[in-house]
Amino acid sequence: MTSKTLRNDTPPSELSSLVRATDEETQVLLRRAFLIRHGETEWSLSGQHTGTTDIPLTENGRNVARQLEPLLKRATFSLVLTSPLRRARETCELGGLGAQAEVDANLIEWNYGEYEGLTRKQIDARAPGWMLFNDGCPGGESPSQVGARVDQIVARIRSVEGDVALFAHGHVFRVFAARWLGLPPAAGSHFLLDTATVSVLSHYRGIPAVKRWNAPLALP
Repeated sequence: MTSKTLRNDTPPSELSSLVRATDEETQVLLRRAFLIRHGETEWSLSGQHTGTTDIPLTENGRNVARQLEPLLKRATFSLVLTSPLRRARETCELGGLGAQAEVDANLIEWNYGEYEGLTRKQIDARAPGWMLFNDGCPGGESPSQVGARVDQIVARIRSVEGDVALFAHGHVFRVFAARWLGLPPAAGSHFLLDTATVSVLSHYRGIPAVKRWNAPLALP
């Protein structure tokens, strides 16, 4: 996924509040799901759609990912899952959770098929009005196929007691947020998400809810 989206204006100094569970959150089996999008890559900088192409983080991406460790050390995770792609695994490892992590292929980024490696401008020239969350990708995945993968992850983590950390990618996480809330995969279009961010999904009176979204990892 590309990274040219709106940034959350949460001051990085407030990120420590993310690891403190509320009284209500301690009353449910799965307290919170931490969604950690991988750091910067060369293709996220250029705006190219990066699905299954397995490229590493940039040096800046690695430096920002290292700033995760002091934050995540304050939490105890019952389960840590990562996409098999290198950029997500590197972010997990540099964040200090690599030894605990399990690879889950359902967290892999959207398969863009014929649009892999293309910028939005290049795709628009081929398919004017194209919208990923409605149209999917020729030779790749449809929204319903990505939604089905995400549903398997949601079902898996909802049986876990405690907090869960997931390391993955922008578009699959946007679908994840929609499905967490019981919305169709197409609703992922409403959840803009940058590289190197942490989001927290939780509950409000037993109802799935978004606690924090698109909070940047970089500290001042």
